[in-house]
Amino acid sequence: MKELKFVGRYVGRHGIQYVLGIAALFIVDLMNVYIPQLTGEITDGLEAQTLGMEGVRSLVVRILILGAVIAVGRFFWRFFIFGASRSIEKEMRNDLFAHLEKLSMRYYNEHKTGDLMAHFTNDLASVRMFLGPTVITAFDASVMLILVLAQMILYVNVKLTLVAVLPLILIIFGDYFYGKFMHRRFIRKQEAFSDLTDQVQEAVSGIRVIKAFVQERKELAAFAKINRFNQEKNLSVVRLQALFLPLLDLIVGVSSLLTLLYGGYLAIVGEISLGQFVAFNSYIAMLVWPMIAAGDCITYVSQGLASLNRIQVIFQEQPDIVDGKEVQKVEELEGEISLDHLTFSYPGEGETHVPALEDITLEVPVGSTLAILGRTGSGKTTLANLLMRLYDAKPGMIRIDGRQLRQIPLQVLRRNIAYVPQDNFLFSDTLENNIAFGVEEKDEEAVRQAAKDACIHDNIMDFPDGYQTVVGERGVTLSGGQKQRSSIARALLKDAPILILDDALSAVDTDTEEQILKNLRANRRGKTTLIIAHRISTIQQADHILVLDEGRMVEYGTHEELMALHGLYRSIYEKQQLEKQLNEAQ
Repeated sequence: MKELKFVGRYVGRHGIQYVLGIAALFIVDLMNVYIPQLTGEITDGLEAQTLGMEGVRSLVVRILILGAVIAVGRFFWRFFIFGASRSIEKEMRNDLFAHLEKLSMRYYNEHKTGDLMAHFTNDLASVRMFLGPTVITAFDASVMLILVLAQMILYVNVKLTLVAVLPLILIIFGDYFYGKFMHRRFIRKQEAFSDLTDQVQEAVSGIRVIKAFVQERKELAAFAKINRFNQEKNLSVVRLQALFLPLLDLIVGVSSLLTLLYGGYLAIVGEISLGQFVAFNSYIAMLVWPMIAAGDCITYVSQGLASLNRIQVIFQEQPDIVDGKEVQKVEELEGEISLDHLTFSYPGEGETHVPALEDITLEVPVGSTLAILGRTGSGKTTLANLLMRLYDAKPGMIRIDGRQLRQIPLQVLRRNIAYVPQDNFLFSDTLENNIAFGVEEKDEEAVRQAAKDACIHDNIMDFPDGYQTVVGERGVTLSGGQKQRSSIARALLKDAPILILDDALSAVDTDTEEQILKNLRANRRGKTTLIIAHRISTIQQADHILVLDEGRMVEYGTHEELMALHGLYRSIYEKQQLEKQLNEAQ
C-alpha cells in the first residue's frame, strides 16, 4: 500500500531500534510460555508425591528467573519500540511543517487552518500508535499464538488443542469485516475533528467581532451543532468496538468452556495429567490475549492508515511557486522595477472574471518612490503579491534589475524586499523579537533605532517590560496603530533594497504619519519604496503616483501632474479634503 511505502522511509531510519525491541519482545514471549509448564510440573510432582521441597524450590527459582528476564525484556521493548515511534512522530511533524512552509498561497486559500491543525494533533498521534503499540501488539500476538499453540500440542494434547482453537477461527473472519468498517468510520471521525478544530480556531480568532455584534449565542449554537456531529462520528467508532469486542469475549468464553469440559474428561480418563490440565487452562488464558489483541490491532491499523493517507495527501501537494530552470545566480538586488503590460487573474478564476490587474506598464528607477492609489479592490495588494512572487504573473511582465522575476532565486528576491502587509501580523513573542524577525542577527541598538524611525519607541518604553513586552496572539494586546508601527519597524530594520508599505499608515494619526514619512525619506535614500495607500496625504510627496481603478492603470504622474488632469486622482483628493474640513469643523 502507498501509505506503508510512505511511512517505510521513516521506519527504515530506526530499523535497529525496531529489531532490538522485537528481539526483546520475542524473549519475553518465549519465557512466558514456559511458566505454565513449570507450574504443571509442580502440580504433577506434588500430586504424585515425587517432588520434595528441594525440587519445589528449584522450580520456583526457575520461575522467578523467568519473571526477572520478562521484566527486563519488557523494559527494553518499550524503550526501543515506543522510543522509535515517538522519534518518527517528531520527524514526521517536522517534515510536515517544513512542507507546509513551501506550499504556495493557493493551498492556504483552499484549506482551513483547523484542518491543518488536526493533522498535527490527532493524525500524527494515530500514526504514532500505529508504529508503536500496534507493532508490539501484532508481533506479540502472533508470536504468542504460535508458541502457546506449540506448547499446547507438544506438552499437553493435540485433540484438546483442536477443540479449544476451533471457535477461535471465527475471530479471523470477524477481524476482516471489522477492519473494513473501522477504516471508513475512522476517516469520517478524523474529518469531523478537523471541522471542530477549525470552528474553535475561527471563533477564538474572531472573538472581538463575536462580542461586538453580540453573537455569542449564535456561535454557541453553531459550535454545539458541529460538536454533536463530531460526537456522532466518534460514537460510530465506539459502537463498532462495543459490538465486536463482546463478541470476541463470547467466542473466547466458549473456547474456555469447551476446554474445561473436554479437558476435564481427558484428565479423568487419564489421557492427560492434572498438571497438564492446569497448564492447559493457563495456556488458554494466554491465548485470549492474542485474540483480543487482534481487535486492537485492527483498530489501530485502520486509524493509522487513515491518518497516514490524510498526511500523505499534504505531502503530495506541490508548491506552485518554485525556482525553475531559468533561475540565474543572483546575490543582491538594486531595486529597479519594470512592469510590461502586466495582466493577472488569480488561480481558479475563469475567463469571464475581470482580471485583478490589466495592461499595466511603468518603470520604477532605483532609489525612487512609487505610490499606488485606488479604491478598494482595484488591485493594489495584488501588485505587491506579484512582486514578491506569492503568485506568478506571465514571464516577462515583471522585471527587477532587468531580470524576469523567475530568473531571480526566490530566497534572494524575498530577502531583498521588506514588506508591511495590511493585516500587520505579529507573533506571540516579545516586541523586540517581532521587530527583529526579518534579520539573522539581532542588534538591540538597531532594533531601537528602527522603532524610533517608525515612531513606536516611546509607546514601547511606556510598557512595564519595554521591548521585552510579550504581545498576544496576532498582536491582539496592541492597538491598530501600534501594530502598524511595529510592522513598519520590522521592515525598516531589514533595510532591503525594496520596501513595500501596503496601506501601512491607515491606523496612525496625521502628525505621526508625517513624522514616519519624513523618517522614510531620510532612511530610504538610494533605495526603492512602494507605498500603497488610500489617503493622498500619505503619497503626495512620492516621485510618481500610480492610480488604479478596477485593475487598470488610469492615471500616472506626480501629485501636481495628476491634479492638473482633473481626473480620478483629483476627485479623490477633493473628497478627502472635504472630509478633513468637516472633521475639523466638528
